[in-house]
Amino acid sequence: MVSLLHTLRDHTDEVRCCAFSPSLLATGSGDKSLRVYSTDAGFTERPFSPLTAHAYGVHCCCFSSCGGFLLSCSTDGLALLWNSGSGELLATLEHPSRSPLRVCALSPDSSRLLAGACDGTAAQWDFRSRKLCRVVSEASVVACCFSPCGQMFVSGCTNGDLKLWDLQASLLDAQKDAHDLGVTCCTFASQFLIGGLEFRLASCGQDSCVKIWMVSQDERAAWTVKLLHSLGAQSAPVLSCAFSPDGGLLVSGSVDKSVTIYDADLKGSLSAFFVFAHTLHTPPPACRYVTAVAVSPHQDMIATGSMDRSVNVWRIGGELAPASAISHPDEDEAHSKLPVHSRLLLTDWTEGDVQKWLCEEGLEKLVDVFKANNIDGEELSRLSKDTVTELGIESVGLRGRLMRRINALKAEQNDSEVPDHFLCPITRELMKDPVIAADGFSYERESIESWIQGKNKTSPMTNLPLQTTLLTPNRSLKMAITHWKSDH
Repeated sequence: MVSLLHTLRDHTDEVRCCAFSPSLLATGSGDKSLRVYSTDAGFTERPFSPLTAHAYGVHCCCFSSCGGFLLSCSTDGLALLWNSGSGELLATLEHPSRSPLRVCALSPDSSRLLAGACDGTAAQWDFRSRKLCRVVSEASVVACCFSPCGQMFVSGCTNGDLKLWDLQASLLDAQKDAHDLGVTCCTFASQFLIGGLEFRLASCGQDSCVKIWMVSQDERAAWTVKLLHSLGAQSAPVLSCAFSPDGGLLVSGSVDKSVTIYDADLKGSLSAFFVFAHTLHTPPPACRYVTAVAVSPHQDMIATGSMDRSVNVWRIGGELAPASAISHPDEDEAHSKLPVHSRLLLTDWTEGDVQKWLCEEGLEKLVDVFKANNIDGEELSRLSKDTVTELGIESVGLRGRLMRRINALKAEQNDSEVPDHFLCPITRELMKDPVIAADGFSYERESIESWIQGKNKTSPMTNLPLQTTLLTPNRSLKMAITHWKSDH
């Protein structure tokens, strides 16, 4: 049984990460802030929150095992270490090339800090001395995690590779093309298996799959990574995944706006690794991608963050029913179970999808009319007060009810979702004065000028040197944004 416990709407930009400690929930956002809430006090925000030392959007955050420290990283190339009890900034760890950092991790004993950068390196610091070493990879590092023993870590890259390293930066094993189109997240289960010689690793990627790997030591004491399961329950790129502390559940969030919970209890047999999947749609269809998931240390709560700027906290209790869906509390009773077609754009609906929607809306009388006129999602989106009369619907009340339902459906699917190319890649805010830089990408003028005037003479997107600092106004994009704003 999974039920919505609380919804947090304090961030002003997309939520990119969330993490639990025994008593706190931390969330990070493109609005450059971290927010910290007390889990045992109705999710009230701590007095020192928000934490605002990052100059650009926060990509990742995590707590130490004891919960006393909070680590965060950002596009600004900094990994910041905080006292999670007071909000005091304890350390500022700068990537050697100030490359944007996408992911960070703390070792189980908090002796090491790790951050993955866009220039293809994983920067590792000793907690006490702050000594830095660099691990070179083949592409932008977007995922990393320490093994439960703390003596190894895994990095995942945009080219799709997973690599296993020891703390001395020696490559132990590599899985080429582990995820087609790129890895997005990876995480270890915290349990040791078979005398501490085996660990379970989960990874997810742009290929819409969650993959389970066994990291083990063979008779020659060499470490290997072997694929156990490839799970395709979600229909779009999977952006995040997390094991429960006991390893019994695995949670993943996807671009298809869903969260999937897997029963990951081994029960002594690899064949029983995944027993069932429980899918819940955390935001309603009008909302955006699920970008972050986390499971509380007490295993009774799940947090999910979304591009709609909200964080939902869910209560886990009892047994999970397979393939059961729950809705956002603000939705009508008629939408409490979301069908597959409601996750598609209206223009992608088939005739069958349209007919199912009519039944769900209490418009069963119109099914035969729509079937006779071969109306699919594209045609439905074009219906207006004038054209709907051409369908031969005699009842004025029925025509009016149909148009109200169509308008509500369009509003749900459009909502205020800003096209991604209207957002500045640095700040993730709607651009007012877009300019084209030498790397070919468009940015908000103030943001890219600030980036260039600082220590960064490289592209925020590719990390390659900018051949010139000349900025060209993108008038066509500015006009498109202006038109979009007037329509919304």
